[in-house]
Amino acid sequence: MFSTGLSDLKKMRESKSTENIQFLPFLTTCLNNLGWLYYGILKKDQTITLVNVIGACLQVVYIIMYLKYTNQKRLVMSETLAAAWSRVSMYLSPLTDLVKIVRSGDVQCLSFPLTVATFFTSTSWVLYGLQLNDNYIVVPNTPGIFTSLLRLYLFWKFASVKQSSPSYKSMQI
Repeated sequence: MFSTGLSDLKKMRESKSTENIQFLPFLTTCLNNLGWLYYGILKKDQTITLVNVIGACLQVVYIIMYLKYTNQKRLVMSETLAAAWSRVSMYLSPLTDLVKIVRSGDVQCLSFPLTVATFFTSTSWVLYGLQLNDNYIVVPNTPGIFTSLLRLYLFWKFASVKQSSPSYKSMQI
């Protein structure tokens, strides 16, 4: 899941821009990794610790590169402070543009690889938590399954609308 940001990183480097790339998922995933890292250390669970060290390091790289290529550094910094204060869930952050997506029918600002990876990762963590009988793992990862399913629905709905609707240019004779 954490490597899905590599495609965004590639886009940023090639375009020297952050257009159509959301910052908040990088930030909230990093904060989430740090929280889970602390939990892994407390529980002395090497699986949780290792996964979240890797995740946090990757997110820090994405954040640094985003800051390098964005023209809106002040906005990014205010989002960082707001997320730190409100502890925004990493699973909900990709849905921050939900109203815009529904109105426009354009899911371009959502990452399909991140959506798929979040679904499988959340499901894996829920199953791991169930195996350990640890609700502190199960409960916070369950929303990831549901929000991923919502995003997959949006991709399905708006992809089928775009494919079934003839474009204006194709209607011209």
